[in-house]
Amino acid sequence: MSLSRRTTIGSTSGYDAYKSNEITTVSQGKLIVMLYEGAIRFLNIAKENIESPKKFDLVNTNILKTQEIISELMGSLNMDNGGKIAEDLLSLYVYFKKRLLEANMKKDKEILDEVIKHFIDLKNAWEEIERSSSNTTPTVAAPKLGGGLSISG
Repeated sequence: MSLSRRTTIGSTSGYDAYKSNEITTVSQGKLIVMLYEGAIRFLNIAKENIESPKKFDLVNTNILKTQEIISELMGSLNMDNGGKIAEDLLSLYVYFKKRLLEANMKKDKEILDEVIKHFIDLKNAWEEIERSSSNTTPTVAAPKLGGGLSISG
């Protein structure tokens, strides 16, 4: 998925430069929140159009975009050091992909609502983590060995 918008041949808009800079300078937690927000946005578009057979292509496209986000989230998990949290998130992401496949095949609005609710819950949890980590004063401490969740690829 590209954020680039061409204004003239060979140039990009100032908006693109701003968005690119925003994405490359945010914390890992904020990036995860942004991915959840994108998934929620795409699923809401799919949900709004799911009852119109003429718009099934739009539904399909937005569900597929959400599945791509989930794949990105899955790939960002550090399964070696993430412990139970990484395992649980992976299980959730696999479940979401399965449910979205079902929703897309059946054009089922209730399944989309279910997955949206889970994404909202995850987004709220990560926002709380971000708030609590930004409210603490950074300290210098000896590095901890093992544990934790890293989203570095």
